[in-house]
Amino acid sequence: MTTLSFEGKVAIVTGAGGGLGRQHALALAARGAKVVVNDLGGAVDGSGGSVSAAEAVVAEIRAAGGEAIANGASVIDFDAVSAMVEQAIQTWGRVDILVNNAGILRDKSFAKMDMADFRLVVDVHLMGAANCCKAVWPHMIAQKYGRIVMTTSSTGLYGNFGQANYGAAKLAQVGMMQTLAIEGAKYGIHVNALAPTAHTRMTEGLMPQEVLDALQPEAVVPAMLVLAHDSAPTRTILCAGAGSFEAAHITMTQGVYLGAGADVPEQLAEQLAKVTDRAAEMVPPNGSAQGSHEFAKAVAAAGKP
Repeated sequence: MTTLSFEGKVAIVTGAGGGLGRQHALALAARGAKVVVNDLGGAVDGSGGSVSAAEAVVAEIRAAGGEAIANGASVIDFDAVSAMVEQAIQTWGRVDILVNNAGILRDKSFAKMDMADFRLVVDVHLMGAANCCKAVWPHMIAQKYGRIVMTTSSTGLYGNFGQANYGAAKLAQVGMMQTLAIEGAKYGIHVNALAPTAHTRMTEGLMPQEVLDALQPEAVVPAMLVLAHDSAPTRTILCAGAGSFEAAHITMTQGVYLGAGADVPEQLAEQLAKVTDRAAEMVPPNGSAQGSHEFAKAVAAAGKP
């Protein structure tokens, strides 16, 4: 097997002061990357802040012979994020990899959730990732190379009680990934998403202890390395946890053509099982594929060549 090397690469990892982000930063550095260790240093709910967590990880990397610098920018502050990217450019001349890992939780059932908490979680996860992507994007275009890893979640992909805010933000990251991968393709920029299952302070108390013990953050790192490497795919959603790896897909069924008659609502209700039948479902290459598929069925139903 060919070793996944990151020699000569410069990586930014957000939320890297602890948990999964720390493991990402350590692994990239151990394989040769120069790493910007970003962490606001706040609590799980986003309150507070200190650069000491990021500095501790930098010290670990340097003690092991690697290169790293600390950064305490909040990802929701675009000016601070832009300064972070400039810090990397001034230090090492380029940015090759961005791992959007920063996040917070403010869990409550939707009925009890304050909308300020909804907005803050969306701001950190979605706008934070967007800010970081925007800040590195011109540099990656100029060098015609880039690897961006979004951190999505099974909550975003499939839902989870008490996490409407978190789930909305995490699936939105997938939508951003899909478009950025299309737009970045001609510049050699690959954009992917990672859905981790790991025992960190964000999952403390959410699962039985024996399950948490099996879900070590280190077990997720291989998926990140694959998605951030020269050989990475693009527009791929990898799931990882406890040493297991899967792929998730946003698919579309073949569906049925019903036309535009007055009784189409009743026909659709009767044929909903056929519409949702997953046999021969597809993974559309882009958003326009839905319209193309629907138009082709309409043309076929009209008997046109």
